[in-house]
Formats: sequence, C-alpha cells, structure tokens
Amino acid sequence: MAIPDYQTVMLPLLQATKDGRDHALSDIIDELGNQFGMTAEEKKELLPSGTQNTFDNRVRWAGTYLFKAGLLDRTGRGVIRITGRGLDVLKENPTRIDVKFLRRFPEFRDFQQASRKADTEQKIEEEEKSETPEEMLESSYQSLRRTLAQELLQRVKKCSPRFFENLVVDLLVAMGYGGSRKDAGQAIGQTGDGGIDGIIKEDRLGLDIVYIQAKRWDSTVGAPIVRGFSGSLDAQRARKGVLITTGKFSQDARDFVNRIEKKIVLIDGEELAQFMIDHGIGVSEVATYTVRKADLDYFEEE
Repeated sequence: MAIPDYQTVMLPLLQATKDGRDHALSDIIDELGNQFGMTAEEKKELLPSGTQNTFDNRVRWAGTYLFKAGLLDRTGRGVIRITGRGLDVLKENPTRIDVKFLRRFPEFRDFQQASRKADTEQKIEEEEKSETPEEMLESSYQSLRRTLAQELLQRVKKCSPRFFENLVVDLLVAMGYGGSRKDAGQAIGQTGDGGIDGIIKEDRLGLDIVYIQAKRWDSTVGAPIVRGFSGSLDAQRARKGVLITTGKFSQDARDFVNRIEKKIVLIDGEELAQFMIDHGIGVSEVATYTVRKADLDYFEEE
C-alpha cells in the first residue's frame, strides 16, 4: 500500500497511547508501520533529501500536531503520553483526526496563527494538504531543480562543440577527476581517435585513466554507438570509459554496458544537467535556507 499521509496517521497514533503510559515514539512508529501493512521497502523509503525516512517524518509531524492541540504530551526525549483531553477525544470514537478536527482546540488555532502569516483561506488550504512541512519544502525544491535542469540542458544543446568540451572538463574536474584543470583541458578534445574524444586522469595521482566520448546528440543513442565506443576502448587496452550525451540512451545501450566486463558509465542529458547543479557548473546560488529544530538536550535540567 502507499505510505499513509501524516493526517491519516493522527488517529492511530493517538490510539497507540490510549493506555495512558509513556511510549517511545520509535516503538510506535514500528507498530504503526505494521498496522498499516507497510512493506520493508516502504518503511525504508527516504524523503528526497535522503535525511529521514518518509514514514518516520509523517508520524513525528502527526505527533507534533497532536501535541499542539493538547492531545499528547512529551514526557522525555522521544517519549510521549496521551493527555486527559486526548482520552476524551478517543471516547468520542472519531473515525478520523486531521487538521480540520484539531481546529476545535484554541491552542491549535493559536499555533496555526503563529506559524502562518497568510490570510485564513490560504492557511486552511495549505494546512489541509497531505504533505508534512518538510515534504512541501522538498517538493518545491525538487520542482525548482527540475525546471533548472531543463533550462541547463536546453542551453547546453545550443552551445558550440568546443564550449561543450570545456563544460565536460569543468564538470569532471569538479567531480574530482582530471588532476588539475590544466591537465584535464589538455586531455579533452585532443585525440578524436577511433571514437575517443579525450583522456582524463581518474584521480589526482593519475593511477588510472578514463577515456571519454562526449557528443551533443539530440536523438536517442542506441547500442551500436556504445558498442563502437567499447571497441575503441579495446583498441587502447582501456578498461574504463565515460560516454556523455545531451540526448538519451536506449534500453539496449544500457543493457549492453551491464553485460560487458569493461566499466562504461553512460551519462544522458538529464543526468548531465543534474551533475551540473550538484557540482555548481553553469549555475549560481540564489538563496540558502537552513532548517533547524529544537535541541531537546539543551532544555533538559540536571
């Protein structure tokens, strides 16, 4: 099944504490995962940032909202307990607890007013989304990143072959290959021999070398081109190669490199644009946002 959103988690989370005892949130997360019939893969699924499990994030935000509404209390680091108000709510036998339900409590309305500066209609629309605040932030970030990647790829396709060669050099050096920028610049675009566009050091010591072919193809690159590049590596007695294109690789091409003994890495246009963003090639920083959370250890008294 799909991973439940944080509002769907609210009622089961509150019910898991109905015995009135202290509960470690980590234990409840495991319990709820089993209750929802989640697979091992779903339990391990990460947010796009890769910093936290998606389901963990949703359960913790459900707990935060129940805490703000006075239905749960925090009795220690990662430990929660149901409140009298929470028990009263369960006596109502609700079929669902969500943001709309929690607005009946003044503390929760105050929390919303403090955390939202927009008008009431916009606030309600945003709060009733199924995503947690981190998911909304990351969704916006990924949307901006996809748009930027598309723009970069369009610009790369319009640049000259020589500029494209220099771009590849800049990227590979930024990724840690090629030794110095001068060494890499001399290596790329100089051979043009048998399907090889350049040679670059695998590391700064030059313990091994990587052969490169970089072409601005608009169409799909099929297995014949990849086989030709592989044959060029054989002629050089080379074991490693990188084939970069502004287009896409066919499935046959990707299957071919998985079957051979040599290590050939295929980088298509979309991957090229993502690498450019990750390593700061052709992009500039507009803004940086730091997301912080309360340090619970700081507030624990001896």
